[in-house]
Amino acid sequence: MKCCVPRRNVAAGSRRARPIKDHVRSNWRNTVLVCRKCSKKLDGGFGPDGDDRLAKALRQHLSIRKGRKSAAGIVEVNCLGVCPKGAVTVVNGADSREWLLVRPDADLDELAATLGLLPDHR
Repeated sequence: MKCCVPRRNVAAGSRRARPIKDHVRSNWRNTVLVCRKCSKKLDGGFGPDGDDRLAKALRQHLSIRKGRKSAAGIVEVNCLGVCPKGAVTVVNGADSREWLLVRPDADLDELAATLGLLPDHR
């Protein structure tokens, strides 16, 4: 699949444009989608102090960086349309048929295990 849009950053003196990449690689073993709207409604509620959103608390708890070079992707998405009261909607990309409703008092280790985010050696 080639793109028909010419690249603007052609090297000086070169008349031939480089092709645009049609894919990039990541190191993610799994992807987790976290509803941003649910997290915002709860105004945090997760993490050691209870003032972080779920996505940030999970990343910090598991020492997962942001970006495609991390071990897993924990991505906040706009709205998943479930809108539970007092919980955050979470989708495990490896098992997307069952969505989780995570309450602020949830154990992050147990949640990480359910989502398949714990390393094999734990």
